[in-house]
Amino acid sequence: MNAPKEYQRILNLESLIQRKSFFLFGPRSTGKSFLLKKKFPSFRKINLLNNREYTRYVKDPSLLFDEIQSNEKLVIIDEIQKIPALLDEVHRAIEEYGTKFILTGSSARKLKHQGVNLLGGRAWTANLFPLVFPEIADFKLEQYLNRGGIPRIYNSSDYEEELTNYCSLYVREEIAAEALVRQIDSFARFLDIAALTNAKEVSYQSLSSDSGVPPRTVANYIDVLKDTLMAYEIAPFQLAKKRKVVSRSKLYFFDIGVVNSLTQKGQLKPKSPLWGEAFEHFIMNELRAYLSYRRVNKELTYWRTASGFEVDAVVGKDLAVEIKATNEVTDKHLKGIRALREEGMVHAYYVVSSDPHNRTKDGIHCVEWRKFLDLLWHDKLLKN
Repeated sequence: MNAPKEYQRILNLESLIQRKSFFLFGPRSTGKSFLLKKKFPSFRKINLLNNREYTRYVKDPSLLFDEIQSNEKLVIIDEIQKIPALLDEVHRAIEEYGTKFILTGSSARKLKHQGVNLLGGRAWTANLFPLVFPEIADFKLEQYLNRGGIPRIYNSSDYEEELTNYCSLYVREEIAAEALVRQIDSFARFLDIAALTNAKEVSYQSLSSDSGVPPRTVANYIDVLKDTLMAYEIAPFQLAKKRKVVSRSKLYFFDIGVVNSLTQKGQLKPKSPLWGEAFEHFIMNELRAYLSYRRVNKELTYWRTASGFEVDAVVGKDLAVEIKATNEVTDKHLKGIRALREEGMVHAYYVVSSDPHNRTKDGIHCVEWRKFLDLLWHDKLLKN
């Protein structure tokens, strides 16, 4: 196995904590604890994955306030969702001492559904995602589309086994240990089926039929996926002048490698249909991470008409992006984005592909994926 590699993460924690306390959410193994240890090595850290720490505070949450010094500037609590009652003590320390907190979590479910104290605007929310394009110095597309961006897996020579173990641990530890669903076997079966629908419109009825669980349970399971940060939904862009648009959301998993493992896709090769699906997933995840890291308050949606025209991503009314893995963009690849451009509701239109010939045609910018991501991450495409 390769030695762990350190990456320069984009999320600016120092800037955030200068202004306010914040929750830092991210799926397991995205590097929250490592990043906090690197950025804030001298501050108090409470790890609720440590059984001794967990036992102390779960018995008496008020210990937290009692142990904080009045001049203590920053306290970090890892996996805050394990003891939501600690948030009352965090609230007290913010109010009485002016202490700032970074509160990490790999699941927001207990915090959302138990009516706990979410600090009433005294803390912001930030997210840490798998590695993104500018964080990897020697970025290799084929490696990324097969392994995904979980830091310890991306550079591992045993990445397939690492991904299998990761998915297994998610079900055993995140779902079972937190008692988030009643029937673990049913959820595990649903998880495999849901991964097969990655980047597709969500049909509760189809998921119910394929997984053998009732539609109402499917809806709950999808909420579990989102609350545990395993997946996210992309709503449809509903504005239209000429064409009727669809109303179903799409479901995307947080990491390409996790989807590949759950669906047992094997080695992805360029020009294959599975490669094209992974390439689209990659660009969507980059857009999502950019909006979060740069704190750009614009919604990421997709556009699809009842007649079948589709554009993969629309960011606010600023940017429309069609994603094609092809090495040569032709007129047939422009049909969907041309139809959206005719509606006249978005400012800029891009087709992102593996075609090395960058050009503009009929107001549509056709750019190679590296060029597009350079423009994106250098803030040339979007502003808050």
